[in-house]
Amino acid sequence: MYTNEPIFLSPAFQERIWGGNKLETLFDYKIPNNHTGEAWVISGHKNGPSIIKNGPLKGKNLRRIWKRYPTIFGYDEMTEEFPLLVKILDANDNLSVQVHPDDTYAQANENEPFGKTECWYVLDCEPSAEIIFGHTAKSAKEFRDKVTNGEWDCLLQRIPVKKGDFFYVPNGTIHAIGEGIVILEIQQSSDITYRVYDYNRRDEQGNRRELHIDQAIEVTNFPGNVKQQTREKRRVGPLEETKFVAAPYFTVYYWKLKGHINTPLTNRNLLVNIIEGSGEVVINNEQFPVKKGDHFIVPVSIEKYALSGQLELIISHE
Repeated sequence: MYTNEPIFLSPAFQERIWGGNKLETLFDYKIPNNHTGEAWVISGHKNGPSIIKNGPLKGKNLRRIWKRYPTIFGYDEMTEEFPLLVKILDANDNLSVQVHPDDTYAQANENEPFGKTECWYVLDCEPSAEIIFGHTAKSAKEFRDKVTNGEWDCLLQRIPVKKGDFFYVPNGTIHAIGEGIVILEIQQSSDITYRVYDYNRRDEQGNRRELHIDQAIEVTNFPGNVKQQTREKRRVGPLEETKFVAAPYFTVYYWKLKGHINTPLTNRNLLVNIIEGSGEVVINNEQFPVKKGDHFIVPVSIEKYALSGQLELIISHE
């Protein structure tokens, strides 16, 4: 199987207790309800694979195509899982304070191939919005004592955010996205979350969500601060490029394009998220229109392509 088109994808939506309707108001998605917390916009995960919108693979889900036609993505044989998962999250309420394991812990304790290192780009937020990012405990014992005593204000580190902020969130980082924030999240393809605190709220059935204190403490990093990488900026003709992070699991860029550029970042599978504007992808003189809210893969089998228009994009690859 070979494709000479970008692979456009439809989101898989996830209802969440903290979700809202901004995925509809900001991106014009047809969400299932007003508690839609997540759009899995590029996903090969079993819990919500994206559906291909175009070409000979139209109607198939990305997970199935990844496994059945690995040559599209530059592999000679099937690999276990599509490695990355890209989401848009609408935090209409605070997300739980949580942490994710590394690969070794996930494989040993959850029978899953990946832990979860992730990163966030703030697409929109309220003026007073903030995240929880890191903790102050010097040891696992101190962390457990503060959790047991409910000393959240002195345990958790809070950071105000604004539109355009970027955060790298390696596994083992205590974190929570705050109310009023919409983010684009790029992560390992994992759905493992250990909750530490959930504000004592209850679901529609009156039940509190499960906490995972023991597992969380086992995987949490001490000390709890996270060092961010220095952003690398450059201009290539009409393209302004900012490299946000080059990490073991992914590299992430912000692109701002005003005009036309040929084949940036070839020889790898590129995950492309249009966050503002409109334009087109050009492959073999064929034009594919793109606009805000579109998400697609330029597979490694496409050796040459071009971008045109007034666009802001988040680009990622392994």
